[in-house]
Amino acid sequence: MIRHALLAAALTTAAQAEPPVSGYAFMQPETQALQDDEFANPGMLWVDLGQQLWNRPEGSGQSCADCHQGPETLRGTGNRYPAWSPDAGRVISLEQQMNICRRDRQQTAPLPYGSRDLLALSALVMHQSRGLPQAVATDGPAAVAYARGRDYYQTRRGQLNLSCANCHDEQTGNRLRGETISQGHVNGFPIYRQLWQDMGSVGRMIAWCNEAVRATPLPEGSQMAVDLELYLRARGNGLAIETPAVRR
Repeated sequence: MIRHALLAAALTTAAQAEPPVSGYAFMQPETQALQDDEFANPGMLWVDLGQQLWNRPEGSGQSCADCHQGPETLRGTGNRYPAWSPDAGRVISLEQQMNICRRDRQQTAPLPYGSRDLLALSALVMHQSRGLPQAVATDGPAAVAYARGRDYYQTRRGQLNLSCANCHDEQTGNRLRGETISQGHVNGFPIYRQLWQDMGSVGRMIAWCNEAVRATPLPEGSQMAVDLELYLRARGNGLAIETPAVRR
């Protein structure tokens, strides 16, 4: 445990020097206005669907509400994921925790990654923490997962031989195909992305970025994808949760 704590401290010291700035600051005013208006924000359709699913009994006859009451009781929960799970013996994402609850409590099948229902429940829970600071833990046993995520972030890959850091650390504020490159923070996920005309998870965004540099995409839900999400969220610790954010 001491080794884990020392590793986490060293990694935190070596984190990006620039203060984190949300991707919201890099968007056009029209897109910012769309996110700010809860009536117009298309991501709120997923939040509304999540509320319906929250109250729906599953295999055991239990709904999420039977254990947690209203979703507002989980304010301050979603902003702490991915998190170390002693039962699983690894860092897990919020979506994985939901599927564990479905399996163990509701006795029903897990929801597929990227499915509308899983995105809706994730958006609902993350929306409860809107405005709270992102606050994932990287100490203790989570430090090893954090280090793996950091190494992946900094490693060049694909036919374009680019790392995540090459764009989101070294080229922040520059233009790429008419878009301003952000710092790559994920405090708004799940997001409604105008390019996709759809809601998307951090895992989907990771896969899209890998495809953009012509690298093999990480399967959503794989341990490497979860570890990378932990690192990405830790980079933005302190940023306000914006779910559901709208991005170009």
